[in-house]
Amino acid sequence: MHETWIRPDWPAPACVHAVTTTRAGGLSRGGYASLNLADHVGDEPACVVQNRDRLAAALALPSAPVWLRQVHGVRVVDAGHCGPAPEADAAFATGAGVVCGVLTADCLPLLLCDREGSRVAAAHAGWRGLATGVIEATVAALQRPAADLLAWLGPAISGPAYVVGDEVREAFVGHAPVAAEAFLPAPSGGWQADLYRLARQRLAAAGVDAVYGGDRCTYREAEQFYSYRRDGARSGRMASLIWLQDGADQAE
Repeated sequence: MHETWIRPDWPAPACVHAVTTTRAGGLSRGGYASLNLADHVGDEPACVVQNRDRLAAALALPSAPVWLRQVHGVRVVDAGHCGPAPEADAAFATGAGVVCGVLTADCLPLLLCDREGSRVAAAHAGWRGLATGVIEATVAALQRPAADLLAWLGPAISGPAYVVGDEVREAFVGHAPVAAEAFLPAPSGGWQADLYRLARQRLAAAGVDAVYGGDRCTYREAEQFYSYRRDGARSGRMASLIWLQDGADQAE
C-alpha cells in the first residue's frame, strides 16, 4: 500500500505539525485518482470536498486549511487574518490552530518554521515564483532572523525530468550567476532545471541554512504523486500543510 502522506524529516519543535499528501487515499477517479485536493482542475466537486474532509479527519486538523488561489506570484498572506481563498502563493501563521496550505503537482512546496515554534509558513514555488522572489518574501513575512528558521522542500519535479527553455535559465542567472549551476544541458535541447537547487540557493542567500527534504520526484514517482508535466490538465494536486498545535493537543 502506498503511503498516504509524508511527514517532513526535520528537527522542528513538537508544536509544529506538517504533512504533504500523496495521491493515495481518496475518492477521485480517472486521472485525478485518488486524493485530489484541488477544486480548480476539473475533478468532480463532491469528490474534492470529500477528499478534503477525509484529510482533515485523518490528521485531526484544528481548522480547515486556508486554501490559496495560487498565481505563481510572490504575495504572502497572514492565514489567520485573511478572507477565504486569497490570491497569493504563500501563507504564514503566528497562532495555534491556523493551517497554512499550498497545492502542487510538480511545483515545489516549501514549508518553514522558526526554532521556537512560534511561526510557520507554506509557499508554492514554481520557476516563476522562485525567479521573482516568493522564497524571499515568505522568509521576510515571518519576521524572524533567517538563522532561526528551518526549511523543508517537499515533493517536486526533479532536474532530469524538468526541461525548460533559455528564458527560464536567463531569469535566474540574470539575478544571480550562481544559478547556472542548477541548469544542465538537456540531451534533446533546452535545460534541465533543478528546482531544489535553485530553492536552496535562494534560501542560502536569504540566510536560511537549515534546509531539509528535496529528494523526491513527482514526475518519476507516478504511483505516489500527481505531475502536471507528465499527465497534463487532468492532473490532481497534492497538499502541503503546516500549523502550530496547542501544547494541550500534542498527543496523536
